[in-house]
Amino acid sequence: MDNTPTNAHRRKLLAGVATAAAAVPLVAGLAACQGSGEQETKAGASGAAGAARPGAKNAILTARRKLGPLEVSSVGLGVQNMSRTYQTTIPSRSEMHRIIRTAFDRGLTFYDAAEAYGPHEVERILGEGVAPFRNEIVIATKFGWNIDLETGARGPGLNSRPDHVKRVVEGMLKRLRTDRIDLLYQHRVDPQVPIEDVAGAIQDLMTQGKVLHWGLSEMGPQTLRRAHAALPVTAVQNEYSMLWRGPEQDILPLCEELGIGFVPWSPLGVGFLTGAIDENTRFAAGDIRGIETRFSPENLPRNLSLVRLIETWAERKHTTPARIALAWLMAQKPWIVPIPGTTQMAHMLDNIGAADVGFDDGELQELNAALAKVTIQGERLPPAVLAFSGVEAPVK
Repeated sequence: MDNTPTNAHRRKLLAGVATAAAAVPLVAGLAACQGSGEQETKAGASGAAGAARPGAKNAILTARRKLGPLEVSSVGLGVQNMSRTYQTTIPSRSEMHRIIRTAFDRGLTFYDAAEAYGPHEVERILGEGVAPFRNEIVIATKFGWNIDLETGARGPGLNSRPDHVKRVVEGMLKRLRTDRIDLLYQHRVDPQVPIEDVAGAIQDLMTQGKVLHWGLSEMGPQTLRRAHAALPVTAVQNEYSMLWRGPEQDILPLCEELGIGFVPWSPLGVGFLTGAIDENTRFAAGDIRGIETRFSPENLPRNLSLVRLIETWAERKHTTPARIALAWLMAQKPWIVPIPGTTQMAHMLDNIGAADVGFDDGELQELNAALAKVTIQGERLPPAVLAFSGVEAPVK
């Protein structure tokens, strides 16, 4: 019996809503692939793409938010998996271009990539896709892994040496077919390079007009404070969702104190919060979710109580679980902008509709109280990958 996840469960939920509404290279690769990709629900199994709920095709994303001084659409698009899905399949390049362009037609202006995605290939796909409207959008990408500038081959560990960062950006500009990067993140903190040195390199790139804003991802709180003192930080990108709420402890309060925007990666819990994964799910070889203990056969059934809660709210609000999960994030702070990723048109259209879902004060209090009763079993990442998060840069 094939127990790999398909889109069937999500199609069922969408249909129900319609009725209700009327440190080695391997380690670096695993960590780098933890980003914006989300809703790839076919873990090695065959099946048709999920259908969008009625009305989704007409959804227009008009709401805007500020990440520090940078204005973007209230929902972004993560393009991480557009060169290779979690299940290691290769999506149609032309279809990825179509999703990128349809997102823009529907009002989305915020696209997220990284040097490490591919490596290099996702930036090429994004650059090709946005070429007709490049000057009307915000492109975010990331540096920091030890990746060969020419071949894209992964070396061990990280590399944020200033000279290397500047050369990385030159390659990014070519792949993205642009003359500037709107928002450039350090993907992970390099424990060998003071963050002040990194900020100095970014400042040089800003002076040259090649980078407009900068940010950090998965850094330690003191490193964020030091980085912001050296060169004002526009945004932080960390994992954050109903499934993983770690940033609430120290990073979100620090962002609020410093006036820094926050961009949750994996806002749909790598597809878990959409209802696409159940207790029988087993992941294909090469799918990182298969080595995350929160999705182990022992922990997965216990963690599904969270999905059931989200599904209840989706029925109550006449919407989809994905939209509930994203709308909840946006309800936390006005400077939070999720970047769900997908390689399926229906899912992208579903996601941008989250901006139309709201909670009044009573509903949000009720939902948060229910979430507080849910305890997630298992770690969010394998230990070797998690070791790259929360790192403090050395003192200069």
